[in-house]
Amino acid sequence: MRVPPPLAACENAADSTPCHDTINGLKNPYNIGDQPGATQTSGWVDAWMSAPSVYVVAVRTTADVVAAVNFARGNNLRLVVKGGGHSYQGTSSAADSLMIWTRAMNRVVLHDAFLGQRCAGSEAPQHAVTVEAGAIWIQAYDAVTTKAGRYVQGGGCLTVGVAGLVQSGGFGSFSKNYGTAAAGLLEAEIVTADGAVRIANACTNPDLFWGLKGGGGGSLGVVTKVTLRTRELPTFFGGVRATIKAASDASFRRLIGQFISFYRDSLLNPHWGETIAVRPSNTLDITMVFQGLDRQQADGVWRPFFEWVARSPSDFTIASGPSVGSIAARNLWNAEYLRKNLAGLVSTDRRPGAPEGNVWWADNQGEVGFFLHGYESAWLPASLLNEDRQRRFTDALFAATRHWPVALHFNKGLGGAPADAVTAVRNTATNPAVLTAFALAIIAGAGPPAYPGIPGHEPDLAAARKHSRDIGLAMQELRAVVPDAGSYVSESNFFDKTWQRSFWGPNYLRLQAVKAKYDPAGLFFVHHGVGSEDWSADGFTRLAAP
Repeated sequence: MRVPPPLAACENAADSTPCHDTINGLKNPYNIGDQPGATQTSGWVDAWMSAPSVYVVAVRTTADVVAAVNFARGNNLRLVVKGGGHSYQGTSSAADSLMIWTRAMNRVVLHDAFLGQRCAGSEAPQHAVTVEAGAIWIQAYDAVTTKAGRYVQGGGCLTVGVAGLVQSGGFGSFSKNYGTAAAGLLEAEIVTADGAVRIANACTNPDLFWGLKGGGGGSLGVVTKVTLRTRELPTFFGGVRATIKAASDASFRRLIGQFISFYRDSLLNPHWGETIAVRPSNTLDITMVFQGLDRQQADGVWRPFFEWVARSPSDFTIASGPSVGSIAARNLWNAEYLRKNLAGLVSTDRRPGAPEGNVWWADNQGEVGFFLHGYESAWLPASLLNEDRQRRFTDALFAATRHWPVALHFNKGLGGAPADAVTAVRNTATNPAVLTAFALAIIAGAGPPAYPGIPGHEPDLAAARKHSRDIGLAMQELRAVVPDAGSYVSESNFFDKTWQRSFWGPNYLRLQAVKAKYDPAGLFFVHHGVGSEDWSADGFTRLAAP
């Protein structure tokens, strides 16, 4: 079908009620996801703007995907694949393209004894879940955890597509214990560029299987379903929140140093994930989660740090918290429970007839439709926590905050993770830098949703470009201590000139070989995806012969 322009109601009528209703509707990630022409990010300054495809194939079966791939190949069409539509890089959006839209393929099936195709005798049956390509993580968590009482490693944002996250590596709040979503992949069904339906697992097409585990979404074919390992569910999940304000630059530098030391001694283990942020306002924000502990145990871990802060009231003020809370693990993604008992943590899809399970974390609201100004990430090796390097690392963090806030995502590095989790991730395409990183540093900024040509909703380009420069300066301070740090493909700089090394390190040559085998003509193109260096930036012109 033709793709309806998401902002059609605003054309020549920006002050009309239908236009206002349309723009308000784009603050709802489910509404965005239900429109083939809309994306969860509205664009990136000087990089890309959301632009709907001309036509879309709203696939419901694998046979539909085969037909669409064959049609695109036969007619030499620019092809876009969209599931959740959450790509910061704009990979699920391209003008003048044909879109394969998997939203309606969202079945989730549980297995008590899954065995991969042709794996009898080489693998033991195990608990697993098969998820179709259009499903989002709240749907997977509802089936696996809320209803079945088990755990599957997935993403933190509830409206992200399952298949896309797996292909990009896939970190969630508890990856410090369970590893990445890609490492939990047991089998995938994929339609490759020749229109063939292939099974990829450790026993069948193992090279393609490896490439799908972190090689980046949209480069090797159209994944139609994935089967992921499930685990026993912990008794509790919990979180710790606090905001601490330092009275001076010197005090803030001391606070950062104390936290780094505390993290190394008490938090560098499988129990702890999520983030802290250090800000130019000399503020430390703590938003961390835990598993494998109860509330009392978690409180005991943090008590020495907060007591240290309290002993210097002239230097530090606890602006909020500390709060330590826990929840029965089975309820963490239970939409009904969350709405009734923790309403402040979630937002709800209030469209008439919307499924009751359509919720999203309130903390993610600012990301819905946002317009990116800049985004940088770098894996920080655990060696920075050594006593002889802590001071320099502390100084670099402080210097970075003079330009822009810095967030450390501890669940996006496997330093401190169990050996089996590290081993599983080592057997994926993700940059091996993640194996020894204690955190992923993210320095990023965005503005409200931007819609060029719609008065009152135009992007503020001057502010965006200034912020982009400041973000770059902040990352320069960190790269001074980790000059060769890798970067996470899904959360990275659109303009990274060394993206092959940043995203995949020594794994890139192997990924190129997989690409050449299964997509030699380059039907599948995404910005900074495997093989994209052979094409023009828009993906329309081949620069190198296959």
